[in-house]
Order: sequence, then C-alpha cells, then structure tokens
Amino acid sequence: MVQRVYTQASAVPDFAAVYVATDDRRIFAAVENFGGKAIMTSAAHRSGTDRCAEVLQILNDPDIEIVVNIQGDEPFIDPRQIQQVIEVIQGENTATGSVPLPLATLAKRITEPAELFNANTVKVVFDDNLNALYFSRNPVPFVRGKAKKDWLTEHLFFKHIGIYAYRADVLQKITQLPAGRLEKAESLEQLRWLENGLDIRVGITEIESRGIDTPEDLENLLS
Repeated sequence: MVQRVYTQASAVPDFAAVYVATDDRRIFAAVENFGGKAIMTSAAHRSGTDRCAEVLQILNDPDIEIVVNIQGDEPFIDPRQIQQVIEVIQGENTATGSVPLPLATLAKRITEPAELFNANTVKVVFDDNLNALYFSRNPVPFVRGKAKKDWLTEHLFFKHIGIYAYRADVLQKITQLPAGRLEKAESLEQLRWLENGLDIRVGITEIESRGIDTPEDLENLLS
C-alpha cells in the first residue's frame, strides 16, 4: 500500500522530492527495498502533520516552500488530486490580499447516504471563497425539518479528502499550537488550525479516493 501511494506521489510534476516518513524500521526497509526514499521519525507524534514537521527540520532546506502531506493508507490517491492541492495553496488569498495562503486541502461532494452518516467520513463546510468553516464526523449542516433520507437532495454535502498542503513556515507554527477544544471533541487536528484563525482553502475534486481506515475497508477492497 505504501509503495502504491509513493508511486502515485512520484508522478506529480511539481514535486521536487517524495519521502516516506515513518517510525517503523520495517516500513523504512520496505521503502528502501523498492527504491524509495524514507526518513525515520519519532514514535511520539500524534499526527502526520507533526511527522511532516520533523522531516522538514531534518531536511533543513531553506528552499522548501510548500510541504504536502499524503497519508500512506490512500492507495487510490490520484496524482491529479495531489497536483490540485498544490495549485490551491498557490492561489490568491482573497481575505488578505497578497499574503500567501497558509493551508490547503481537498473535498468531494457526497452522493451516498452511507458516506454522509459514517463517522469515519469527515465532512467539511466552507464559505463562498472556499475557506473551510468547520470539519465534523457528523453531517454538517443539520437539515432542519427534513427526513435524513432526503438530506442529500435538500443540500450539497462534501467529504474531506485527507491530503494537506502547508506553507513551510506555517507547518512549523501549527505543530507548536496546543490541542484545541474542538479538536479534542472531534479528534480532528485541522480544527486546531481553524480555532487559531488560520485559513484552510478547500479545492473541490471530482475524483473518488478510497482510504483504508479500518480492517473492513481492506476486506471490501480485496473482495
């Protein structure tokens, strides 16, 4: 699975380099065996964002401006999605003029009720400038006065695609922030960034990406 994600990421033309960040020497060895680049990181990290920040410190390259975090359990991630999130973070920050966008991610419209009411599918709502307002494991917004079976026909819902692009300086900043109340409630690290006033620009993708979050997901993939 990791090799598949690595291969997909390596097909992105705007990437100067691709690394697998891991605290497991078995994964490190497997990546080297298929010819990839891997970096050993601390086992104490709470999130992939923290792990990416350590890699940035290890590389210590002042020319790195943007870091993209791709989860190793996303074998169906498409190089076009990765390229898109890079283009999103390089876009105009309408809220602050010429100041670069600090963070970017992707979302896709939800079309199946099973996804809408699945707590493992993170939902996102955003403003007219495509800046994220909130992420939740519950469906947001709540469609008042309508039966849940009709929600998808009454409103557009979007699921979060778990890929992030960070400005290098912002990546170092957000890993120093204490966990927020919303983050603790939903167990979603991106809520910490919103709580601290950082914009997260959302790009809308039409490409489906199936993450492997549970043993059942893997069984469904292999069946």
